[in-house]
Amino acid sequence: MEITEVRIFPKEGKDKKLKAYAAVTFDNAFVVRNIKIIEGSKGVFVAMPSRKLREACPGCGYTNTVKSRFCNECGKMIHSNSARTRIPETAADDALRQSDHRDIAHPITPEFRDYLQDKVLAAWDVVQR
Repeated sequence: MEITEVRIFPKEGKDKKLKAYAAVTFDNAFVVRNIKIIEGSKGVFVAMPSRKLREACPGCGYTNTVKSRFCNECGKMIHSNSARTRIPETAADDALRQSDHRDIAHPITPEFRDYLQDKVLAAWDVVQR
C-alpha cells in the first residue's frame, strides 16, 4: 500500500497542542481524514482519527457519551458505577477501554505506523516553511 497524497490543514486557535489535521490518500483510491498532528512533550506526533465512546442511560436507553453525569434525553442522573450498561463496539473494546475515545482507523503494524507518521510529518514540515 502506498500513500499517494497527504494534505495538511493547519489549526489556529486556543489549543496550542493541536497543530493541524491531515487527510491521507492511499493508492489514489482511499482517504482517511482527521488525522491529528499534535505537539507533545517529546515533539510532534501523529494521532489517528477517533470518536467518543457512548453508553446507554439506565432509565430510557438513550446513548450518551461515556462519563456523562446526566442523560441528554430524559435528564436522569447516570450513576458512575461499573454496573451501568455500556454500548461497546465489541466486548474486548469494553474490557480494554482506557479513555473516552476509540480510534476509528489505525495502523496494524509498527512499520506501517512509522511509514504513515513519516509521510504526514514530512508534509507538515513543508507547510511550516
